[in-house]
Amino acid sequence: MNNKYNIGMAGEEAAAEWLRANGYEILYRNWRSGRYELDIVATCFDRIHFVEVKTRKMDSLVGPTEAITPRKVRNLVAAANHFIQAHAIDTEAFIDLVAVEADPASGEFAIELIPDIANCRW
Repeated sequence: MNNKYNIGMAGEEAAAEWLRANGYEILYRNWRSGRYELDIVATCFDRIHFVEVKTRKMDSLVGPTEAITPRKVRNLVAAANHFIQAHAIDTEAFIDLVAVEADPASGEFAIELIPDIANCRW
């Protein structure tokens, strides 16, 4: 787990496993449609969750929560709204962040769910 891509992929896998262990059903991973992309689309308690996963090394200067920019939030909202329209979703929808900090030496991950970081359907 030494390059940025591998750390990101391992973090996304850890996030998906954490979500499953906490009652989420994963519908899609790396969903794409044209210019839109979503890391994870899941359901939990009859709600749909669009989950952005940000992974950083534990010793990084910028943590995963600081990596969410206003532009990224706008893109997530647009992608979530596109998904909602394309799939005729009629349930409560949330955009969540899973912040993952990776320890490359041990292969361990610290995972934090930050729910409802932006509003869908607006």
